[in-house]
Amino acid sequence: MPLDYYPSKIPVLLLFNLDRNWTAQEQEEVFNVTSQLERAIASSGYPATLVPVTDNDLDRSLDKFDPLEYVVFNWCEGLPGVVHSEWLVAEYLEKRGFTFTGASSATIALAQDKFNVKQILDKSGIPTPRWQIYNSAANVRWNRFPAIVKPSREHSSEGIDRNAVVTAEAELKNRIAYILEKFQQPVLVEDFIDGRELHVSLWDSGSVDMLPPAEMEFSLLKDKHDRICSYEAKFVPESEQYQKIETVLPAPLTESELLDVEMVCKAAYTAAGCRDYARIDMRISDGVQYVIDVNPNADISPDTSTVAAAELAGYTYGEFGGRIVNLAARRHPVWGELIGTDNLEVTTPQPRQ
Repeated sequence: MPLDYYPSKIPVLLLFNLDRNWTAQEQEEVFNVTSQLERAIASSGYPATLVPVTDNDLDRSLDKFDPLEYVVFNWCEGLPGVVHSEWLVAEYLEKRGFTFTGASSATIALAQDKFNVKQILDKSGIPTPRWQIYNSAANVRWNRFPAIVKPSREHSSEGIDRNAVVTAEAELKNRIAYILEKFQQPVLVEDFIDGRELHVSLWDSGSVDMLPPAEMEFSLLKDKHDRICSYEAKFVPESEQYQKIETVLPAPLTESELLDVEMVCKAAYTAAGCRDYARIDMRISDGVQYVIDVNPNADISPDTSTVAAAELAGYTYGEFGGRIVNLAARRHPVWGELIGTDNLEVTTPQPRQ
């Protein structure tokens, strides 16, 4: 490896999904959003190559690339046609010796199963709503209402709509039966925390730093069934939740509240084994910060709360992407050895004043 490789010349492979079974419009949308990230990374001086994953053969996508010559920006949510396979992508990269951004395969696999996340949070003493896993709608022992019912192995709020919030035993059993039939996986039942919801993004810089928290503001929704970040709230523009839930950034928090949120979210980030960046979703009620989800490799599309929080902290989209590349470069078998020497100094971009 020649010694004239400087941070601005570190080549990046931007790995992303492009499922052939998607509609032409869906494929175009994904390609356009990914291209925005590619241009942003390039604007920070990192030449990026788009690598679409169009089937479950990652060798076909990556065989021509030498792991010693690239950092992979892992923006791949799974293998086409293989459910819950995001962790398999990271595992493949690990086995092939690629240095890649974001969480390890073990952390992604852990976060994919809410049962594992709950166990980690409880073991670490991190506040989280009381919970139980059910594999059957029979013999359900739960008497705390309201409760919320979720598929245990989905993400992006799949399986969560206004009917996920239940207020009586009959509703609870019916919802458990519905999730079991539709998703064919264990069901998570939690206390429903009818309080403020924050989405808190964090990233590494030697230590873990918190970006300004964002609040999902529910004041225009009076029914507790609607005061959730459901699938409709995220992806259905014509839905009432999508239109009435406002993202407030930064979240209006007192100094004491901000310190408490930071302490809890950093603890969750560390306990789950997150790396480079992540988003912690939490609810606050009666002065308690409850972690409701841990999202390693959180969505960093240009319109997300994570990117908006970074921009509020003074980072352009390109600086944000460049920082994540820098963090991965520190683990690279070649560039990692040269960081801090006269041959290569990979530095964290400073926020704009």
